[in-house]
Amino acid sequence: MRTRVSFGGVVLLLFFALSFSACRSESDVTVVKLGHGLDPVHPVHRGMVFMAEKVDEKSGGKMRVDIYPSQQLGTERELLELLQLGSLGMTKVTAAVLESFAPSYKAFSVPYLFKDRDHHFRVLEGEIGKELLEASQEYWLLGLAYYDAGSRSFYTKEKQITSPADLAGLKIRTLESKTQVEMVNTMGGSATPISWGELYTALQSGVVDGAENNPPSFYTSRQYEVCKYYTLDEHTTIPDVLLISTIVWETLSPQEQTWLREAAAESAQHQKILWQEASDAALDSLAANGIEILVPDKQPFVESVAPIYEAFKNEPEVYDLIQRIRAVD
Repeated sequence: MRTRVSFGGVVLLLFFALSFSACRSESDVTVVKLGHGLDPVHPVHRGMVFMAEKVDEKSGGKMRVDIYPSQQLGTERELLELLQLGSLGMTKVTAAVLESFAPSYKAFSVPYLFKDRDHHFRVLEGEIGKELLEASQEYWLLGLAYYDAGSRSFYTKEKQITSPADLAGLKIRTLESKTQVEMVNTMGGSATPISWGELYTALQSGVVDGAENNPPSFYTSRQYEVCKYYTLDEHTTIPDVLLISTIVWETLSPQEQTWLREAAAESAQHQKILWQEASDAALDSLAANGIEILVPDKQPFVESVAPIYEAFKNEPEVYDLIQRIRAVD
């Protein structure tokens, strides 16, 4: 079933209708609007800037992608709804949020799905990854590329996490993803979905005791000012997905579509380099700021989430996809 557009999405649609269109011609220049939630210093944002530069270069200035970061245009869910309406051209969201719009993306939220970083990219850049980018078209969302978002790990304010048992009694912020919520609850914590833009305040005020994310996001958000422990359990490796509204896509000429596809693919390769550099630098900076970085035995975490795999047997399509991903050499 397709996710319906919320009241918030309708309000934002009116804003767009009054201010500017998702894709328009400006003196013979095609302009596509791209909104997302990350800070401008984030390596994923920088990957999208590279993509926009490539679009300008390939088109000889005939096409432009304007980027609006930091939730200027809404949360990830709201941005997806705007794409479905055709009132926003492009966005970047985590695949975990996409699962409410295109169910096959649930597979990427399964903990400890990938063997290692290389296996992760073999899946994304292979047949399975391409299938998923195309499959979301029935939900008015066309995937253009994946961006590296590293592995997600727990960080907490007052209690070290060295095993799943340590999560007991802790309220942990998760993405707005059913699979992510089930993961934290299955490990013994209390999952609390909160939008990224509200998380710093939620940590500060005690609404949640911790969260989970990758090193660059933990560092660039300055949440390390509140949370002093970072446990590298690396429970999930969920990619970010660059998407365009199919409504907007169909207004582009074949040449414009080619420019955009090529620029997106090139930016994904460039962004992988940016990500690794940013991840290494973030861990160094976190340590320099007094964050205690813990490297636990992952096996107890792996064993604690086994019921999640079993539960997917009730969703044959997703379960089959999980098995296909695990079988990739």
